[in-house]
Amino acid sequence: MPIRITGMNSGLDTESIITALTSSKQTKLDNFKGDQKKLTWKQDKWKELNKKVVSFYNGALSSMRFSTAYTKKTTTASNANAVSVVTGENAMDAVQNLSITSLAKASYMSGKEVKAGTEKAKLSTELSEITGFTAGDINFTVGGESKSITVEDGDTISDVLSKLKEEAGDKINFNFDESTGRFFAAGKETGTAANISFEDSDAAAALGLSTATIQNGSKAKIILNDEEYESDSNTFQINGLTITANEEAQNITLTTKQDTSGIYDNIKKLIKEYNDIMKEFATLYNADKATKYKMLTSDEKDAMSDKEVEEWEDKIKAGLLSGDETIGTIRTALRDIMASSFEVTMKDGSTQNYSLASLGIATGSYFSTEENEREMLHIDGDPDDDSTSGNTDLLKAAISNDPAMVQDLFTQLSRSLYSKLSDLMKGTEYSSAFTIYEDKLMASQYSAYNTKISDAQTALEAAQDKYYKKFSKMETALSKINSSSSSLSGFFGGGG
Repeated sequence: MPIRITGMNSGLDTESIITALTSSKQTKLDNFKGDQKKLTWKQDKWKELNKKVVSFYNGALSSMRFSTAYTKKTTTASNANAVSVVTGENAMDAVQNLSITSLAKASYMSGKEVKAGTEKAKLSTELSEITGFTAGDINFTVGGESKSITVEDGDTISDVLSKLKEEAGDKINFNFDESTGRFFAAGKETGTAANISFEDSDAAAALGLSTATIQNGSKAKIILNDEEYESDSNTFQINGLTITANEEAQNITLTTKQDTSGIYDNIKKLIKEYNDIMKEFATLYNADKATKYKMLTSDEKDAMSDKEVEEWEDKIKAGLLSGDETIGTIRTALRDIMASSFEVTMKDGSTQNYSLASLGIATGSYFSTEENEREMLHIDGDPDDDSTSGNTDLLKAAISNDPAMVQDLFTQLSRSLYSKLSDLMKGTEYSSAFTIYEDKLMASQYSAYNTKISDAQTALEAAQDKYYKKFSKMETALSKINSSSSSLSGFFGGGG
């Protein structure tokens, strides 16, 4: 922008005058900038809200559509110190007898002392110094697999150690302890895969290897229902159970049955995530409208502290989705499904209509509940809910008495909710897939503001230039008048 110097002859504050004359265009520009900023904040609000809805959709709601969310099972052991059991979803309800006859062990080798004369060998000791050493091959096996290294007089104990490690592979560890002057080896895992043995030779004997004390690794053995099983580790995978043996023991009773507490916990999780979303919807929908607070101009921000600006803008952000039609539609749709009844099959084969209220799951009292929490559901007897913890727990009673019926109800409910959210998040001309708001439309609106702001900026600068040119002409005319007046004054003064 050019440097404008005005008012030198007229004495007028032309900057202020022109600012006043173009104020409507400046206001228009400020409004466009403010509206675009407000749109950015609104997009951020929607992105955050959409993330929570999609998380609910893909998480608890999705899993509760399938029977696997309800068929949680658990296995208890009469001797919990001797065995631990992880129960898979395919495990059978059963009472079984288990005996642990042996635990898996890892192989271990303790070499004999290696002498260099009268001293214990060190890592730096050359093999030519070792008592009785003769260069040659050292043959050994690891897990039945033949191995071989060649050792020479110029090698050191450290060289031998490196060769053993490299040849042995990843099944066994080798070490040389200078304090005892011995080679040691240990299987990295339990079982027989790392069992080690050395062939007798002068080289192996001199290094204390062929005469080493060896504890072979062994498999774990259990007897389950009179059938014996072996494993290289202490863990067995049998018919849906992961059984880990911890100590030898006899006649352990394993009892596998449905874990009704797991069903309850999954339902509670679903309700909690639903409540969190409904409270978020209500908070945004019921907030004071953002239109109550105008966007601040740069000049207004300059006159305020940073904290004051932040507090003012937070009020605007909080109300950007107040009364939003999309939020209203989603809230109503989800609330209606949660209040619906579904035909379920009872354990006696009959069918009945059941709703969440039938299981003691309902909203709180309208007048005693905060406005933004009136659509949240409470489970009677829930120890974590102060408002209903003292009520009879109908949900737990139903799960205990007829878990299949409860599964039927919540499977239908979850599928209905999932289907409705799928419809609400379908991609359209104005929105992307898995999006509850018109993100494409808002992106287009943002781009449109760029054009409006550019045009308004151009219009403002054009108006300013027009007025500056007019005032410049006036100043030029005044300058000529002042110059002529000065000349005449000089003329008459000289004639006196």
